Amino acid sequence: MFDRYQAGEQAVLVHLDFPDESTREDLTEFKMLVSSAGVNELTVVTGKRSTPHPKFFVGSGKAEEIADAVRLYEADVVLFNHSLSPSQEKNIEALCQCRVIDRTTLILDIFAQRARTHEGKLQVELAQLRHISSRLIRGWTHLERQKGGIGLRGPGETQLETDRRLLRDRIVNIRKRLEKVEKQRQQGRRSRTRAELPTLSLVGYTNAGKSTLFNVLTQSEVYAADQLFATLDPTLRRIELEGVGGVILADTVGFIRHLPHDLVAAFKATLTETREAELLLHVVDISDDRRSENIEQVESVLAEIEADEVPQLIICNKIDNLDDVEPRIDRDDQGRPIRVWLSAQANIGIDLFFIALAERLGNHVVQQQLAIPPSAGKLRGILYKLNCIKEESYDEQGICHLVVKLPKREWNRLVKQNTNQIEQFIVK
Repeated sequence: MFDRYQAGEQAVLVHLDFPDESTREDLTEFKMLVSSAGVNELTVVTGKRSTPHPKFFVGSGKAEEIADAVRLYEADVVLFNHSLSPSQEKNIEALCQCRVIDRTTLILDIFAQRARTHEGKLQVELAQLRHISSRLIRGWTHLERQKGGIGLRGPGETQLETDRRLLRDRIVNIRKRLEKVEKQRQQGRRSRTRAELPTLSLVGYTNAGKSTLFNVLTQSEVYAADQLFATLDPTLRRIELEGVGGVILADTVGFIRHLPHDLVAAFKATLTETREAELLLHVVDISDDRRSENIEQVESVLAEIEADEVPQLIICNKIDNLDDVEPRIDRDDQGRPIRVWLSAQANIGIDLFFIALAERLGNHVVQQQLAIPPSAGKLRGILYKLNCIKEESYDEQGICHLVVKLPKREWNRLVKQNTNQIEQFIVK
């Protein structure tokens, strides 16, 4: 049912320049998408238009040029770097006599290839079904109407109607299964909330180096490659930060220009990890000439999933690709870290990243002065077990003066377990 690719398919690429920024696409990025899908690029047909043509999207002359290129190169498929309407796809297919795939379908196909978990596969299938529901008529034009006459009368439902009904039933079924998965995710989030573990979410443009950084920070082996959408399924790991304690780090799917709305809607459950994070680690490929545009696109998607209010720490990654750029921390007027310059691949500046992270999560750390009498020596032993004593001294009366520093959740647990003792020993 779906327009799936086989590795090695031969494609003619089509790219138009539009004056309107909202409809403009990037040709270099499109070629990366095509490569990520496992399709071979034969040639690129380019042109300029002020507005899309209603019948072919491109002009009629350009459509003939595309058809000539398909015959000349014996292409299997035509890939458009734009979103086409079902009728435009149908008209160009009739002219070129081969499959025509638009940018949205191409991205959906890459996601289908990358999905590894059960939830990821369900989310991609839901997005594909939503997208293809308006394009079913292409495959069933010979069955659009019931035929009349003896021996030709059908049971009352055309093949097209049957397919639409089956597709609707499948969408409802997938939604129910995804709701079940979402409940399981909510239970996991509630467990982390009870444990008071802050969640950090890696976000950024696709191929910015999020998974490589994730692997460096967590000593994991999450799949990382120099291609678009190498990561699709979210991965969560616990890491220990000095002075902060345990935190949960989440690696999420990368964003891209004009990310299909069906895809964003299908991945709402996954992106909840981003929306409910304590801090977003916005990874930027600082060596990319289009970094400013990429940042804007990420901010746009974050606004769409209602995560634009979550605090951010910008990670300027891949500094090893630039000349005379050293790892550093940029701070705002209050001295708070706002940017960290590093290279995850070359393992440069990671120590600065941990310093910046500990400072940004400082509100999760409690520092207290305690005056503990000899009779409460058991409490001092508990504090030593927690390895949180920074300073210790005794006065003439034998009272132990301690400076303790520990994660907020550990402090709250300590207070709860020793309510009758610890509060009376806090130095006001």
